[in-house]
Amino acid sequence: MERTLSLIKPDGVSRGLVGEVIKRFEDAGIRVAAMKMLKMNRQQAEGFYAVHKDKPFFDSLTGFMSSGPIVAMVLEGEGVIEKNRKLMGATNYKEAEEETIRRDFATDIEKNIVHGSDSPETAEFEINYFFNRFELVI
Repeated sequence: MERTLSLIKPDGVSRGLVGEVIKRFEDAGIRVAAMKMLKMNRQQAEGFYAVHKDKPFFDSLTGFMSSGPIVAMVLEGEGVIEKNRKLMGATNYKEAEEETIRRDFATDIEKNIVHGSDSPETAEFEINYFFNRFELVI
């Protein structure tokens, strides 16, 4: 059984899309193993996105991600990383396939509703960034 991290970004939370995003995961057979709402400060957002610290969008991204509440989830299922990424759609919502979360709800490349881990190694880091072992439902 594979696990991955999913975040509903501040734009998704503020627009009332949390239930819709979770429904899409559950309709696809993905199980939510842990979930919480929180608001990262700028330093926490910078730590989470440290892999992008040398990229031109780093300041904008970390500012956005610390601008309001997010919903962090651990998703579980067979091939869940790939399945989640397909449900999310391409980072650039204009390039995302029809009926993906980003195609249906994103307003720009940064305000694209969701984040998801891109590999098992990334998922392990990201899950541990937001959740401890007591918070994961086995």
